[in-house]
Amino acid sequence: MSHPGPLMSARTVALLVSLTMAVACSESDTGVPEPDEAFPEPARTMEAMLTVSREPDASRQHVALALQRIEQQDRHYRAVLHLNLNAESLAAERDSVPVEQRGSLHGIPVLVKDNIETADMPTTAGAHALADLRTGRDAGVVRRLREAGAIILGKTNLSEWANFRSERASSGWSGLGGQTRNAVDASRSPCGSSSGSAVAVALGYVPLAIGTETNGSVICPAAVNGVVGFKPTVGALPGDGIIPIAHTQDTAGPMTLSVADAALAHAVLAGLDPEPVLAAVRAGNAGGLRIGILRGASGYHEGVDALFDIAIAELRRAGATLVDDLAFGRYEGLGADSYAVLLHEFKHDLNAWFAALPEPGRVTSLEALIAFNIAHAEEALPYFGQEIFIKAQATEGLDSDIYRDALTRIRRATREDGIDGLLAEHDLDFLIAPSTGPAWSIDLVNGDHYLGGFSTYPAVAGYPHLTVPMGTVHGLPIGLSITSRRDADVPVLALGHAFEQLASRPNIGAALPEL
Repeated sequence: MSHPGPLMSARTVALLVSLTMAVACSESDTGVPEPDEAFPEPARTMEAMLTVSREPDASRQHVALALQRIEQQDRHYRAVLHLNLNAESLAAERDSVPVEQRGSLHGIPVLVKDNIETADMPTTAGAHALADLRTGRDAGVVRRLREAGAIILGKTNLSEWANFRSERASSGWSGLGGQTRNAVDASRSPCGSSSGSAVAVALGYVPLAIGTETNGSVICPAAVNGVVGFKPTVGALPGDGIIPIAHTQDTAGPMTLSVADAALAHAVLAGLDPEPVLAAVRAGNAGGLRIGILRGASGYHEGVDALFDIAIAELRRAGATLVDDLAFGRYEGLGADSYAVLLHEFKHDLNAWFAALPEPGRVTSLEALIAFNIAHAEEALPYFGQEIFIKAQATEGLDSDIYRDALTRIRRATREDGIDGLLAEHDLDFLIAPSTGPAWSIDLVNGDHYLGGFSTYPAVAGYPHLTVPMGTVHGLPIGLSITSRRDADVPVLALGHAFEQLASRPNIGAALPEL
């Protein structure tokens, strides 16, 4: 962590010290943390915060409260990996901007996942191999946040290398950040890889955090932490300055407390005029829509199915026509083919990212990264290995028949024979499914215990995907997934907003017993 600069307050210095100590704690300490009694109420939505942005010191108040919340809670949850040493001075600058010159996110503190480059902080992917990496540049999405007046408060912890290192990993764990914990039940997984971003919003540190997704890495952590997560159409947001996995699936996406906030953030990140986007989303109405029910993406937990049925009934009462019992055609090779595509693209894209760094870092290629982890195995590989790295290194490049044929098959399976096929066959506007099951217990020894969920088809297709809280099972949040055709980002958000206004958010099941 960087040395404190002259612009830092004593509170920020103390917070940085406490974060450093938290990361240094032994991972063998897996007891459930006791939340501070002084933990403040969750942050207001961006929409509410922006209504007070005309106050003389609103930005400084927003930043001070965010830092207070992080200081009080994050030694338990490990959602934040780095803080911006200049956050308070940036807030003061924002407060000095004339009202007529203020952007659509003026003074809003934002946290971004630590695989997204920021000029004023390290970018590490949570890995020891990148611990001291400073690129000195902002990713495209970060530039747009700053231009809109947001304050980049810090970087969030993540599943190391965006959960693309080991086939037996614990979501939310990184070598630099330790294990992020679920915001609702700290003994349980936050899911990944955008773990810290979801937890930071759920705990009320900030009203907006940015995650990234290749397959489920925005949707799953948002769902199990009870917040809104939006994965836009791939290519709708700038992708430069993000440590890559696979260019055909990678995208950044917002995590927020409401769908309207997600729509505002999406408009800013996509370079759209926020006003018409927000107007279209707020006007969203389920009446007259035709919605397909993906029963093929459910059935792995009876409590989740019960919540899903309640959500379906709410949409039907609101005037939507529901087409039930839909499933995608069976494609036995989808898992193997999609994994092959990711392995090939990861090697190519990561090596290209290394080569384009302004200055060489500690490692300069995937091959060197593998060697670094072997040489520093005690700190870099304490719980699980790097078999994904090794498999990616063995691939033959993007000109190989293995890659090209697999990419062709998975695109057809998820597009023409998948999402587009079902929408056309049944004259549908949207498809819905449960986002994922209840959060599982953290297990650093055996890794994740994932029951099931919905992310692969919109992820591989590159289509928009939104998760909205639809209730809880034994007190654990469950999300409703909404997807549609390519570039239907705003309509998907509009349906999510309409459902958000309808949802009663019931709890299925009794309180979990003490073990």
